[in-house]
Amino acid sequence: MQSTKESKSPYTITKIEVTPDSLTGRAGLNLFVRYLDNICINPLLQQLFGRLRKSRKGLPIIELFKQIFVFILDGTSRHLSYFDALKKDPSHAGIVECSPQQLLSSHAVKRFFKAFSLPVIHFFRKLLRELFVWRLRLAEPDLVTLSLDSMVMNNDEAAKRHGVTPTYKKVKGFQPLQLVWQRYIIDAVFRRGERHCNYGNDAVKMIRKAVDTIRTHYRADVPIVVRMDSGFFDEAIFLLCEELDIGYACGGRLYDAIRDRAQERPEDGWKIFDRKPQQWRYFEFEDQREAWSRSRRTIFCQPLYEDRQRLLKFARPDTVVYTNLGQEHRIDDLLRSAGHADMLDAAALIGFYHGRGADELVHRDLKDFASEQLPFLRFGPNMAYYFTILVTFFLFGAFKEDVSGEVIPLESYPTTVRRRLFDQAGKIVRHAGEVTLKVTQALWDQLKLAVLWRKAHMPPQISPLVLLLEPKNRSV
Repeated sequence: MQSTKESKSPYTITKIEVTPDSLTGRAGLNLFVRYLDNICINPLLQQLFGRLRKSRKGLPIIELFKQIFVFILDGTSRHLSYFDALKKDPSHAGIVECSPQQLLSSHAVKRFFKAFSLPVIHFFRKLLRELFVWRLRLAEPDLVTLSLDSMVMNNDEAAKRHGVTPTYKKVKGFQPLQLVWQRYIIDAVFRRGERHCNYGNDAVKMIRKAVDTIRTHYRADVPIVVRMDSGFFDEAIFLLCEELDIGYACGGRLYDAIRDRAQERPEDGWKIFDRKPQQWRYFEFEDQREAWSRSRRTIFCQPLYEDRQRLLKFARPDTVVYTNLGQEHRIDDLLRSAGHADMLDAAALIGFYHGRGADELVHRDLKDFASEQLPFLRFGPNMAYYFTILVTFFLFGAFKEDVSGEVIPLESYPTTVRRRLFDQAGKIVRHAGEVTLKVTQALWDQLKLAVLWRKAHMPPQISPLVLLLEPKNRSV
């Protein structure tokens, strides 16, 4: 039997000590900090929220937002008390590029969000629209597809929190209304849990404002199409879309008369739409509800497969879609001019409507990105914190496109990006008047950090600040 001394490896760790070196486990976060500085978002934040700074003794608004953005992006903790732990870590100050004395405490963050009044909170919506115009001009799409839906935020463990009420998902929480374009949430209304998708006139106002933003600050002739589920089945929304000359594809309610029409349909009266791996059968007709002013194009469809297994007739879920496309409105001409005439076909409309699944992935990404549980007791601070999450989420999506897309796929979940890019070891060294972040050669090669560093310093900038020049009497 060998002795303990003889069996010990020369690489065995025999003791642990404290080092005075500035070490961090979140070295990748500095790429995002560099990105924030170079996209020129700071003047925008200062102009919108600068009034919140009551004294020169406090931190600048830009510094507050930068540290809060990084806290949300980091995602290590959803509790604001984690700021107190970060305040004791000088390496975190190095990553966010400030002095250790400037690091926020949890009390400072709470005071900041409690200082938001309702009118100032609404400036977040203007900020989101500004960011939307920025990305829209970069992408230059010939068709703008928007998706409108609500998202339940489960706050069941905080039943006495202001605004936390029962939702349709049988949990208590909030239910904000959100407008999605591609992978971005471009507008939102923060609401109590019991307020359903089409509560009040929130949806109508949101669509009108989005269309005005697109046509004023991007292109007046670009075709715009909105897709919605049956929660927005309302002629008031349809009339608005028709008034604005935009298209819509909205899920409808399965009334008995519509089911009877489908049951009476002969087998040879159905058409087949095949888009691998799914296949639908469908037929179309004109339908007018009793309270409606006119009839609208309606498509009734059934999926024939589920997970590549063919469904029997009684097991096929029914879907009915209402649309104004293909009815010779101005939106049809705009689609033809943009080269999207195929969208007027019923089969293509079915595929387009079922593309809502990709839009719902944005909500899933948001829940993976930040906690559904909000930290404050009162509704106002929670609203401000929710919109701060949305802005950070938008900037994170832009960062993936502009910087990290070459290394990590754009469709990756936020947790994947955090683990592969942000959660990396580094050493912060100060020498000869310069601050250097050092990483291992393996990490340098694996993440192509030279490329990412260059891209973080040369991103497309947010310019000009078009929406801030709007007349003050216009609604937010």
